[in-house]
Amino acid sequence: MEIVLNKKPKNPTIIEGFPGFGLIGTITTEFLINHLEVEEIGQIFVKDAQPIVAIHEGRLVKPITLYYNKKYNLLIVHAITNTAKSEWEIASSIHQIADDLKAPTILSIEGVMGKDEKAKGLFYHAGNDTMKKTLEKCKIKPLKEGIVVGVTAALLAKKQANFGAIFAETHSQLPDSRAAAGVITCLDKVLGLEVDSKPLLKQAELFEAKLKNIMTQSQQAQTMQETKRVNYVG
Repeated sequence: MEIVLNKKPKNPTIIEGFPGFGLIGTITTEFLINHLEVEEIGQIFVKDAQPIVAIHEGRLVKPITLYYNKKYNLLIVHAITNTAKSEWEIASSIHQIADDLKAPTILSIEGVMGKDEKAKGLFYHAGNDTMKKTLEKCKIKPLKEGIVVGVTAALLAKKQANFGAIFAETHSQLPDSRAAAGVITCLDKVLGLEVDSKPLLKQAELFEAKLKNIMTQSQQAQTMQETKRVNYVG
C-alpha cells in the first residue's frame, strides 16, 4: 500500500466512499467532487489490486483518488476500484492520513440492504456524542441492525472515536442514485455545503449512468486481462 499526498491540509474532515452496496459511497463522492471546487492532491495505491483506470469525457478516473476542497476543508476519498481483500490495508491508510493531517472526523458513506424495494431510509453510526449530535441534524436514526462490509466495516471495527457513518437503504447491487441523493441532502445539512436540492436527483441519475459505465468497463477490462493470462499460461 502506498499513499501519495502532494498537499497536507490541516484538520480536514475526511469523507470516504468506496464501491459498496448500491455504489452509494462512490455516487456521493462523485457528486461532491463535481459540485464543489476541488483539486486532486493525492492517491492511494493498492499493491495487489488490478491496475485499472477509466477515461471518461477525456478525464482520467483513477482507482483511489484524494481530492481537497478548501472552502469547507474537506478531504474526499473517491474510489472506483474493487477493494476485495485489501479492506484492512485501505482502512489503515485512511487512518494514517487522518493522523498525519490531524483530521477531527472520518465520515464514511455506505449502502445497506433495505427491507423492501420502497425502503430508502437513512441511518447513522457515531463514535462519540459530538458525532451523534452532528449526524442527528439530518433527523435520522442510529443503525440498530445491519450487516456492513468493505472498507467501512474495517474502519468501524477499529472503533475510532472520531469516526461516523451515514448508511442509505438500498435493495440492489446496481447503482442507486435515489438513495445517494438522500445522503447528499443529509451531508448538506451536516456540513452546510449549500447544495441546490432541486436538480439533485437528476444530477445523481447522471452520475449513476456514468459510474455504471465506468464500473462495467473496468470489470470487462479485468476479465479480459484474466482471460489473456489463462490463455497464455495454457
